[in-house]
Amino acid sequence: MAVLPRPEVIPVARSPRTSLVKTLPLARTLPLRAVVNGRRSGVITHAARPAPSTGSFLESAVDWALYRDGLRQEETDFGRACTLARRGEGFVWVGLHEPTPQQLGELGGVLQLHPLSLEDASNPRQRPKIERYDECLFLSLRTLAYVENADRDEGGDVVETGVVMVFVGDYFVVTVRHGRHASMGRLRSNLEEDPSHLSLGPSAVLHAVADKVVDDYLAVVDDVNTDIEEIEISVFGPNRITDIERIYQLKRDVIEMKRTVGPLTRPLRELAERQRERVHPEIREYFRDVEDHLARVREQVSSFDELLSSILQAGLARLTVSENEDMRKISAWVAIAAMPTMIAGIYGMNFEHMPETGSPWGYPAVLLLMSGVCACLFRGFKRNGWL
Repeated sequence: MAVLPRPEVIPVARSPRTSLVKTLPLARTLPLRAVVNGRRSGVITHAARPAPSTGSFLESAVDWALYRDGLRQEETDFGRACTLARRGEGFVWVGLHEPTPQQLGELGGVLQLHPLSLEDASNPRQRPKIERYDECLFLSLRTLAYVENADRDEGGDVVETGVVMVFVGDYFVVTVRHGRHASMGRLRSNLEEDPSHLSLGPSAVLHAVADKVVDDYLAVVDDVNTDIEEIEISVFGPNRITDIERIYQLKRDVIEMKRTVGPLTRPLRELAERQRERVHPEIREYFRDVEDHLARVREQVSSFDELLSSILQAGLARLTVSENEDMRKISAWVAIAAMPTMIAGIYGMNFEHMPETGSPWGYPAVLLLMSGVCACLFRGFKRNGWL
């Protein structure tokens, strides 16, 4: 048994899920910071261990609030907010950023979340999917951000990905974000400015998150399109600069975008077409708009892939042509230099009986012959485009 400064007795033989729920009243009697840090005075025997803190997962919370009729309530106690939400007095929205598996486990105990959904939420590389559990609806989305790289020699701008997971229950919604992009702070502020939409319940937050993620896709698509246009100008422009490394970088970014955008089609189609228990009927119409935007992104990403493949092939062909032109120029100059070398080599053999060796005009005549032959060769190569 744990000797605590308060008269409450903590039972030992309980499952973690039960103890998390039962200790909510105790958490309301303690200061929030003490609950978050899990520090309590007292001596603990070897036969007992402290009950899990109901607030330690709030350390990774960017924000949380209780909403009633679309309005944010001035409630600072998470346990009381959950109790009110269970009674039908609104819903709780918790936003977490990169929580640990232990913190997710404690939150799952409080909200009765399925262990498999918690395992998926702790995976920063989770693929887009939708799952339905008895206690909640789980949606996973991949985020995209186009990060500007100051060093263009290192491959230029790159696409970075992250993950956003959403748990939607009858009285709660939890957003779990992995990665440094796709912040939900402005999203929450925008929703709070529209109480009529937020009053539709947790599914309104689900739609807002999906809509924001897809809108970020559109922004990334515009940035990638700008870079592809620059690549086209450099490859087919008058300067003819072919940056193969940059083309390959864009090709990898587009492939990563296809892996991110493609799997999200089925979850959004299900949310738009199939009736879900925890999705408000009015929200389904909004998901159709999100699906339409996603289809546009998917088509553009596919066109980028084909266009980059064509640019890459054209760039390689242009490099080959340029190398052939260089080889022709080198060959032409070698031929021009070979003629006087040949004549000089003949007259450098120092035989006694050679034509014009005894003539005073022999040396100028040979120089004139060399110059004439070189001039004829240069004119011929120039006419044929070799020089």
